[in-house]
Amino acid sequence: MQAFLESLTMTVTASPHVSRPATAERHRAPIAQGDQSAQSALGPSPYSAATSAATSAAISAADGVEIRPFDGPLGAEVLGLDLNQPVDDATFARLHRAHLDHHVLVFRDQRISPAAHVAFSRRWGPLEVHVLRNFQLPGHPEILQVSNVRDEQGRPLGLGDAGVFWHSDLSYKEKPSLGSLLHAQELPAEGGDTLFANQHLAYEELPQALKDAVRGLRAEHSYLARYEELRARNPWRPALTEAQVAEVRPTVHPVVRRHPETGRLALFVSEHFTTRIVGLPEDESRDLLQQLFAHSTRPSLVYRHRWQPNDLVFWDNRSLMHLATGCPEHLRRHLHRTTVEGDAVLG
Repeated sequence: MQAFLESLTMTVTASPHVSRPATAERHRAPIAQGDQSAQSALGPSPYSAATSAATSAAISAADGVEIRPFDGPLGAEVLGLDLNQPVDDATFARLHRAHLDHHVLVFRDQRISPAAHVAFSRRWGPLEVHVLRNFQLPGHPEILQVSNVRDEQGRPLGLGDAGVFWHSDLSYKEKPSLGSLLHAQELPAEGGDTLFANQHLAYEELPQALKDAVRGLRAEHSYLARYEELRARNPWRPALTEAQVAEVRPTVHPVVRRHPETGRLALFVSEHFTTRIVGLPEDESRDLLQQLFAHSTRPSLVYRHRWQPNDLVFWDNRSLMHLATGCPEHLRRHLHRTTVEGDAVLG
């Protein structure tokens, strides 16, 4: 097995990055076979097989809402929608379809209250309450503050080091997150970008030998995997109580997951939360994971989000990993995040 992994390392290193030219067709996420109710609810996709990331006009409707795909491996922006107002069923169906197709939706210029943020998030499913409750927004336990801003006593308002390693939110739970919605409150003049990596493409572009190697494998995910490392960097991260540790016990998921709505396969391991491949010797597990980590975050798979004031970004944790690039410590960065509950991971 060790010799086989070494040969895979050579294969991955030699494998060229697959470029996505401006004229490449966008992938329309299929609905899982047999899920006719989901297809009916979503209606026909606004993205035909001929839709191009660079050449298509914005997809718009009579209500003035536009969905504009980005020129890249994922993502689209939504314009002309005020989330202070209720979203009608037809518009929501279009957003649902676009979220499956593009994996990240950027809702521009959303001057919304925390209550409106929570209400829109709940349209997608029940919401999670993060284990670090000291960083909740007062009065809104569903909102985790992601922030380097400090109060008058010098204490951080939020989790300032969130996202410093590539990960999918809550992969350490038995039912990982469906998606997360992050709303910009205060942005730095420099830095603070968020990177998103398309894990469907990561799986599809694996060398065949590596695809064969990971077929049927399962991996352990743990919230505690790098927690003490992060605490050493950031003393404001609290020591977890026994009750909190019980909330985040390690769990095991398939290395390759099947999207519950589209049936599309994706890699599902991350440098932050994945600790080992179950059933492999430690050295082989480590080597295989390192290959998968490196492959899954190649530049050709990544969309870099440069935040604009009042952006609300909604990403699919079943399809993507993400990474916070950070910003200079003296610049303020403050955002609000909700997280939608997901389903058990399908292999």
